[in-house]
Amino acid sequence: MPSLQQLRYLVAVADTLHFRRAAELSHVTQPTLSAQLKELELRLGVTLVERNRSRVLLTPVGTEVVDRARRVLREVDEIRQTAQRGQRPLSGTLRAGVVQSLGSYLFPLIAPDLHDTYPALRLYIREGLPETLLRQLEAGTLDFLFHPLPIERRDIETVAIFDEPLMVVMPRDHPLAAGATVDRRRLKGETLLTLEPGHRLYEQMRALAEEFEAELSHDYEGTSLDTLRQMVAMGMGLSLLPALYVRSEVARETLVTARPISGAPPSRTVGMAWRRGTAHAEEFRQLARLAARVLARDAPEVRVTFADPTI
Repeated sequence: MPSLQQLRYLVAVADTLHFRRAAELSHVTQPTLSAQLKELELRLGVTLVERNRSRVLLTPVGTEVVDRARRVLREVDEIRQTAQRGQRPLSGTLRAGVVQSLGSYLFPLIAPDLHDTYPALRLYIREGLPETLLRQLEAGTLDFLFHPLPIERRDIETVAIFDEPLMVVMPRDHPLAAGATVDRRRLKGETLLTLEPGHRLYEQMRALAEEFEAELSHDYEGTSLDTLRQMVAMGMGLSLLPALYVRSEVARETLVTARPISGAPPSRTVGMAWRRGTAHAEEFRQLARLAARVLARDAPEVRVTFADPTI
């Protein structure tokens, strides 16, 4: 039977498609890694990796074995974490993923309570695009996500934490800045700046531009919320930005201002996601409960939706 270490070497090769980099990632010499992979292929009686001077490729059966190896290694890692946390829940290191349009504005709010409540817990936080984070969660390289909902994937469990309104951000001298709110009908014909494709906010903004009969800018798409704010300040258009970002960055600005949309404002739902069946689901719910409690106390801009009688 293959050893766990051999499976780790195989996954490292699959991730890098390069024997030297895979060896460095695995903290072994390249000859050691190559010899172990050769032994694995002999044990299984199949070729898993095709090698030549210019490239490394997985064979079709190698790709299938790698997928199964990832699941095996993930389960082994969860066994280890279960044993550790059985002694002390929510301790050690957890790997959290968060979409780029959220992390910098959510974690400063919840980090102090998180540290006070679970002082032995350490969070490794990785920001990224939604699809990338979901793949990393499924592969086991991340433990849970803070992510816009819904997520339509069979093997991922989610819990909603809060609804976050989107606010109109505009130059301070824009005519719409004169009122306390913005009537959505007055957005007709305006140019709306948005993040580049791949962000959930891009898809939402595209739908809202159509609803408002506004013009979605495709010539100047932002790579971050800060980029959008700066383009708004330069008079390139308006944008709809999340309330926590407005609270953090726009409220202290001198060149731009934000106004809510009157009536029922557009919003996004944010929650947590983890692999269905993980042994740590209850711990993740505890984290969601803490985040909801902090937001209900400190962030009146959002509407907490987490269903918990203790909040």
